[in-house]
Amino acid sequence: MSFSNSEVLPNLGAWYRPLLGLDPYNKKNIDDSIKRAQKAVAIIEEHLLHNTYLVGERITLADLFTAAIMARGFQYFWDKEWRAENPNVTRWFSTIYNQPIYLAVSKPLEFLDKPALVNVPPKKAEQPKAKKIEQPKAKAPQPKQPAAPAQPEEEDAAPAPKPKHPIDLLPRSEYPLDEWKRFYSNNPADKAMAYFWETVPFADYSIWQVDYKYNDELRLVFMSNNLIGGFNNRLEGSRKYLFGAAGVYGENHDSVISGAFVIRGDEYLPVFDVAPDYESFDFKKLDPNNMDDRAVVESRWKFDKPVVVNGKEYKYADGKVFK
Repeated sequence: MSFSNSEVLPNLGAWYRPLLGLDPYNKKNIDDSIKRAQKAVAIIEEHLLHNTYLVGERITLADLFTAAIMARGFQYFWDKEWRAENPNVTRWFSTIYNQPIYLAVSKPLEFLDKPALVNVPPKKAEQPKAKKIEQPKAKAPQPKQPAAPAQPEEEDAAPAPKPKHPIDLLPRSEYPLDEWKRFYSNNPADKAMAYFWETVPFADYSIWQVDYKYNDELRLVFMSNNLIGGFNNRLEGSRKYLFGAAGVYGENHDSVISGAFVIRGDEYLPVFDVAPDYESFDFKKLDPNNMDDRAVVESRWKFDKPVVVNGKEYKYADGKVFK
């Protein structure tokens, strides 16, 4: 699931969304996304050459989750020729799609003969042509009437205002989070953390431990770190309201993901639900006055200590800061 979420989903989305007019069109960006998406799917193709399903010998949540992501590829791009070159993915997808649990919320499966979308700019919707108004026949000239005063032209309707972020509805904080981000970036870690505890007003901000739910599905460290990067990218809509870091702890095929964030407000959901995959993480509120909770935040932001999960210690391997 983590591989599909970090390697297939963002690249497939960056392939089809601009072609539907949902995102700005850039041919080179789409070409790059196509290469990355096809490379990720090739890894799944190789895995399914030796395995019936993604995990184990029966259908699991990983199959349903990944099939839902890859459905867009089959809907828009993967035609008869592509399917012939990728028989294992095609066989697996058809099997998962035709399960009763999947068909209960989807239309019957129909494969493409030719791609429905190609990498060309989407056409702009044509404006309907104005009907030609038939001019009335000229009448005999009438005595001239005094000209009526000119009426001001009606202004075009203003565009609807952009919806506000839920955090904008909170009372204004006297401390902007950007000040902390700059201090963190420009000072040694120990000095930055001392400043953080002394300066940030926790009446306006809260701190959270954020742990990945599906550590048993993590494989290679670099892939897990890419998962963190993808999650950070999808938090862009809340960038003004949070700061944090998350790391991969452990080694290949035996690792966990854990991090800590400071956010505007007292609830995590309004900040994190801009990322569709936030539900893949557990959120635990921390107390800034509790020394153990402070230690959690400092270790996640300094990347200097191991973490303990289910009684086992994992050393820091890689990580990313969101600021």
